[in-house]
Amino acid sequence: MMELPLAAPPIGTESQLVIAPILVVLVAGVGSLLFGRWPRARIGVSLAGGAAYAVVVAAIDWYVVLAPDAPGIATYQLGDWPAPFGITLVADGLSAFMLTMVAILGIASLVFSTRVLPEIDRRSYYFPLFHFLALGVTGAFLTGDLFNLFVWFEVMLMASYVFVAYYGGPQHTRAAFWYVALNLLASAVFLLGVGGIYATTGTLNMADLARRLAEPAAYGIDPGPVVGLLALLLSVFAIKAGLVPFQFWIPTAYRAAPPQISALLAGATKKVGIYAIIRLSFTVFGDAQVGVDLALPGLGTVVAGNSPTAFVGAALFVMAAASILVGGIGAVGRESIEGVLAYSSIGQVGFIAIPVAIAATTGSAELRHLAIVAALVYALNHTLAKGLLFLAVGAIRSSTGTSRLADLGGLAGRSPPMAIAFFVGSLALVGIPPLSGFFGKFLVFDAAARAELIPVLGLLLVGSLLTIAYATRMWNRSFWGARTPAVENAAVDSVQVGVLIALAAAIVGVGIGFELVYEFADAAATAALDADGYVDAVDPTDPEEIEGLEGGEHE
Repeated sequence: MMELPLAAPPIGTESQLVIAPILVVLVAGVGSLLFGRWPRARIGVSLAGGAAYAVVVAAIDWYVVLAPDAPGIATYQLGDWPAPFGITLVADGLSAFMLTMVAILGIASLVFSTRVLPEIDRRSYYFPLFHFLALGVTGAFLTGDLFNLFVWFEVMLMASYVFVAYYGGPQHTRAAFWYVALNLLASAVFLLGVGGIYATTGTLNMADLARRLAEPAAYGIDPGPVVGLLALLLSVFAIKAGLVPFQFWIPTAYRAAPPQISALLAGATKKVGIYAIIRLSFTVFGDAQVGVDLALPGLGTVVAGNSPTAFVGAALFVMAAASILVGGIGAVGRESIEGVLAYSSIGQVGFIAIPVAIAATTGSAELRHLAIVAALVYALNHTLAKGLLFLAVGAIRSSTGTSRLADLGGLAGRSPPMAIAFFVGSLALVGIPPLSGFFGKFLVFDAAARAELIPVLGLLLVGSLLTIAYATRMWNRSFWGARTPAVENAAVDSVQVGVLIALAAAIVGVGIGFELVYEFADAAATAALDADGYVDAVDPTDPEEIEGLEGGEHE
């Protein structure tokens, strides 16, 4: 009998690190379940798990991506089964960048949760669900095959379903119903797309898929259906990212969930959709040999190319433009802070999608790289700023009992540290230097200018003006002016404010130390665009090499 060719990647320190974040968050989730009868022990386990998660993600950042002798990419094959037959996990610059955002916001949201939950909630399933939500997000960033991307999406969504309905009121139940219904439909479409891709190409391993689509004739593949199947997947990822016309679940879900969970939904789970669009469009389908010829509505530009990425870019231009306008206009008239932030998230994700669209449609490798860097830097700023602002909603609610703009006023005098943190978060959304938002917005404008897309520059300018309008109104109505009775009697929690100050310091720190952040984003963009490097690292085995193999055999 033929010996199994275990063409597995080298198992070194880097490879073992790949699975570490998943194991840490899984242990934290199970541990917090076991300590359900002891709330203090449960909180201790959860905080220890969050700290350990941040440590292992930092280790991946350094040992896999940023160190002078870092390999740039590391893989892990579960059970030593070689790709594409086994389950592949991959940590490269792109996944490490995304994991870092989750680690920063996750630990902030976790600490904040320990201060806002009543005693009965500490005994419930809040903390286990929190960790399982993080587990789904982490797995989605690390998986190396499409089916497991679907599985991790479901893990993430099951936890978020419960959080949207967490308070149990009529509006929360209604929001959860729409959230569940839409995401179940998205899951069905996702599964349909995955099944179609497997039927067309014979594989779901991302590296093997990239290799086969780059040389379809060599593998006897008709790549024509790939464009339609990619369109199905793009619609699913657009739902996760909250791009128009799939945005209508966001306002109700973000208002219904606890603010510290809305911070995660906006700052982390939304980024899973953006990550999936970038990973599949450039790393997996970027070199696919499929002709595309599309006209961009309103831009007078025809997108043509030999890759389905051009189709992705054309669709993203339309969705991103609509998101910026719908989100910006919708945010201006909201009557609560979380309402403003929910619509703001729709608009801000449009700013992230615009450079991705530019990268997908340009023929310049240099501009494509710059555009991906711009998208990632903007995504980082959105995670920090929106996370801070949603947590501020939680602090305001717990101290005043309301987040309605009509019931607030004078918060700046009642709690200057909270006001400073909120102000920094708002300025980061607007894009004021030297905060992180300035560099993100500058890079997005720079990419559009280099692509000579004048209508897109005009759209970005309008979106920026709308951001200034709703951020100014939100600040003036809640923090400025005379104190309302709710604010006058407010009891501000110092630990909650400390978390806000820490995130505000992170926003300032990203701006001051932007050179290091740019280096990280540059490595992430390089990884996203290096399909050959991804395929070489995973090293999928050809079926002919295992002819005669019987399932379950190991070397």
